[in-house]
Amino acid sequence: MARQRNAPACPDLPSLTGPVRTCVGCRARVAKRELLRVTAGSDADGRPAVVPDPTATSPGRGAHLHPTSECYELAVRRKAFPRALRFTAGAGLSAALLGEYLGQRDHQA
Repeated sequence: MARQRNAPACPDLPSLTGPVRTCVGCRARVAKRELLRVTAGSDADGRPAVVPDPTATSPGRGAHLHPTSECYELAVRRKAFPRALRFTAGAGLSAALLGEYLGQRDHQA
C-alpha cells in the first residue's frame, strides 16, 4: 500500500527559492541572499572574534545573521555565535568587530 504524502514540514513558510538559512539571532528561516554570513576569525589584536563575511567566500564554518542590530543583539544575548560556529576555545569569541561592521553599515544606509 502506498503512503500518502502529508502536508510539508513547515506549512507556514512561503515557498522560498534557492538556498534557505536560519538567522542565528531571530531564528527565522529566510533566503540566503537576505542574510550576512559570519565566520570565526581574529580581530586586529589577534584575539578570536566573529568576523563578517559579506562575500561569503571565507573558508571554514559560517553562520548567518540578518544584518540588523536587533538580530545581532539577540544573537549576542543568546550566545549563539560560539554555538553556531562550533567555537570551543576557552578564551571566548568576541562579537565586537561584527557590531562595528553593522553599525557602519547602518550609518551608510
